[in-house]
Amino acid sequence: MRIFLFIIALCCAQTLVSQEDFLAKQYFNEGDFDKAVVFYEKLVLKNPRRTDYTDKLVACYQQLEEYSKAESLLLENINSERTVPTMFIELGYNYTLQGQPEKATQYYRTALEVIDKNPNYGFGIGQRFQKYALLEYALEAYAKAMALNEKIDYNFQMARIYGEQGNIEKMYEAYLTLISEGRTSPINVLRNISDFITSDPESPNNIKLKRILLQRAQKSPDIVWNQLLSWLFIQQKQYKSALVQEKAIYKRDKATSLQRLQSLGDLALEENDTDVAEEVFQYVADNAWDAQEVLSAQLKRIEITLLTAEDKDLPKVRERFENLLEAYGNHRESLSLQLAYAKFLTFKTDSPAPAIRLLTQSLELPLNKYEKSYVKNTLGDILVYDQKFNQALIYFSQIQKDLKNDVLGQEARFKVAQTSFYKGDFDWALTQLKVLRASTSQLIANDAMQLSLLISDNSFEDSTQVALKKYARADFLAYQNKTVEAIDKLQEILSQHKGEKIEDEALLRQGQLLISLKEYEKAEFNFQKIVAFYANGILADEANFELAELYRKYLNEPEKAKAHYEKIIYNYQDSYYFPQARKNYRTLRGDALN
Repeated sequence: MRIFLFIIALCCAQTLVSQEDFLAKQYFNEGDFDKAVVFYEKLVLKNPRRTDYTDKLVACYQQLEEYSKAESLLLENINSERTVPTMFIELGYNYTLQGQPEKATQYYRTALEVIDKNPNYGFGIGQRFQKYALLEYALEAYAKAMALNEKIDYNFQMARIYGEQGNIEKMYEAYLTLISEGRTSPINVLRNISDFITSDPESPNNIKLKRILLQRAQKSPDIVWNQLLSWLFIQQKQYKSALVQEKAIYKRDKATSLQRLQSLGDLALEENDTDVAEEVFQYVADNAWDAQEVLSAQLKRIEITLLTAEDKDLPKVRERFENLLEAYGNHRESLSLQLAYAKFLTFKTDSPAPAIRLLTQSLELPLNKYEKSYVKNTLGDILVYDQKFNQALIYFSQIQKDLKNDVLGQEARFKVAQTSFYKGDFDWALTQLKVLRASTSQLIANDAMQLSLLISDNSFEDSTQVALKKYARADFLAYQNKTVEAIDKLQEILSQHKGEKIEDEALLRQGQLLISLKEYEKAEFNFQKIVAFYANGILADEANFELAELYRKYLNEPEKAKAHYEKIIYNYQDSYYFPQARKNYRTLRGDALN
């Protein structure tokens, strides 16, 4: 019985300590030091060997300007058998806060003297000096430890300090020496120097790194210098220069994968540098040994061509597809080609019938369930385009059943809802969308929420759903690439349903379609109207994002773009667009992004 009671008492005591620990950290992190200090005093009393509690209690005293209490606590620890060398630094810093530099120096030097007895303390002492920006002391600690024990290497930490001191060139040289001697990896170095690099090629720090890398490449040629130069050029969005480096890397070691080049091509394409992207994928197609890599590169080249192709260019594109099909055949290995060609026939040449025949044949190939689902997904899209909604719904439902917990299965459920929306079956669409709002895919969940709100908001006030039906028709016309007709249908809504809830939806969709026609000023007007008159509406974040993208990508007005990204960052932190808005804002500000 006594043992049982002892165990219960012990458990209760541990639970109490855990609660005190939680509350102490919470108050400390919130800056409520008056409350935090009460809990840390209890924790230090119960756990005198926990230096983390002591450090936090000292920090509380210092925040409350109770320096004498901090001093007493530190001296008590220093004079006890449980002392650790960093306590000397803490005491010295406590004197620094009180404007007593001589006493502070005395204890800083005492901490350094500990390294003479045990060099292994060098890291902890150096880190603590860095914590308080006492960088010269930190360098001395690391250097002394390395001098006393040749097995210790703190050059990586010292390189970082050079950067913090503003000695950027010395930092670069130190890091690059570590790479050349095999003591660290390029990835570790890039993670540290990225804080000092911007997207501006004329930045002094960028210029220094480029010069040092070029000098090392000339003195001691090594692929790693090409890799680092390529990384620098990518940060500066100089994809042509990055390509020169990537070609040099590949030529020196053809056993390496073409993956780096493919990634560069994708990045250039994402940033609309289509000339470089075309050159990259042409190079991959010319040099790849693997047939799949060649095919993938050729499909990327066609994708780039289609970005600017006019109707008169489409026969030549079709010929390119047919040549690839002749070369690769209708086999499982060329499935990506068959899917791409079917989409081209449907959405670019308005020829769904041959596309449907092609993919129906593709389903006869020996495919696994994922490959079959990809074919059915594209086939469903094409059947929707051809207004064969019920057939499309069958394929989407099959995918949903076969890949129930997969993102593709969730996407298929969304397409069931979207197809039902096009058909005017709004109730069934809502049934599907309610499930998808909890999707593991944030994009699908966001799209589902928006479509669900569009239907529900515009069904409540108008039981006949007249405006909603017009919107569904306009959205379907846009799906069929009948952009002008879609814009006209949306304009009908804006003219005949002024003041109704659907107005902001029509403005947004019309603005997006106007961008595709390069009617940027009209699109700007639409988005600005939403921001001005529907600032509290559910589309305000998306309208701000569309405006920011419009200014950034098409109108070359970066300051206006930054202003709208800022609105999302500060006013719509729960928005789906928040992460991308923050990334684009940082890019415009000149930050380097890893």
